[in-house]
Amino acid sequence: MSTIPWLWAVFTIVAAGGQTMRNAMQRHLIGTLGTVGATHVRFLFGLPFAVVFLVLLLVTTGEPLPRLNVNAFAWTAAGAIGQMVATALMLAAMRDRSFVVTIAYTKTEPVQVALFGVVMLGDHVTLPLAVAIIMATAGVLVVSWPKRLAEGEVWSWRPAVMGMSAGGLFAIAAVGFRGGIIAMEAPSFLIGASATLVLGLCIQTVMMSAYLLVRDRAALIAIFRAWRPSMFAGFMGAFASQLWFFAFAIESAARVRTLALVEIFFAQLVSRNLFGQGLSLREGAGIALLIVGVILLFAG
Repeated sequence: MSTIPWLWAVFTIVAAGGQTMRNAMQRHLIGTLGTVGATHVRFLFGLPFAVVFLVLLLVTTGEPLPRLNVNAFAWTAAGAIGQMVATALMLAAMRDRSFVVTIAYTKTEPVQVALFGVVMLGDHVTLPLAVAIIMATAGVLVVSWPKRLAEGEVWSWRPAVMGMSAGGLFAIAAVGFRGGIIAMEAPSFLIGASATLVLGLCIQTVMMSAYLLVRDRAALIAIFRAWRPSMFAGFMGAFASQLWFFAFAIESAARVRTLALVEIFFAQLVSRNLFGQGLSLREGAGIALLIVGVILLFAG
């Protein structure tokens, strides 16, 4: 199936908006379900919607469901596990009172995605693309860097290492999911992406449900009791993931994850509307770097 050259960008931008909404709902659920429980919502309640999306595509296109093969399962499992462990590391780093620094380090993900994509998938990185990745990531770092650090906040290597490791695992997850889509050998990118999403969510749902069943059964029960708000978070998570996977199916993970940095605009929009926060000179400079990086991204 031929695709419009810029279609991946539309998928990515809409997915970033959907992800922002999902994160807002998950933050609301943390008070009721705890961090692990709120995280599991995106998998447990997202899976049924992902299955519905896949069935609708199969019926609409008339294409067959691709056969699962060892390579597709291995790539997807690597992406699913990488995503779960990355989230755990990020949350562990935040417990060391370096929330903003942790976020800043995880935002180095596009650079690491590009490196992993070259090594693992043979993706080609042009000079303009490399410059775009570095500039966009630098812009996010400038915007995210905490003011307190400049005022003498005590530096700790532990959250920095965990944050960078989380970014690396998020990068592996992106490359793993793209590798799974490619290995699926589906008749179209739509079916390949949707089938890979369902497989990834199945792996994550089974693993996290088993973990909570053994370690925190009360949290698992609380998730089902809070099914109404969890349903919305699950739908938005599945919707955003569906579009992420569509983008991964037709474009390199490095380009997708670099353009995904526009999520910071959605986050600042929410912050301004909810808290009436303005934009500092440093934040403006960071956003300018991000904009230039995104422009160069399309030139690469």
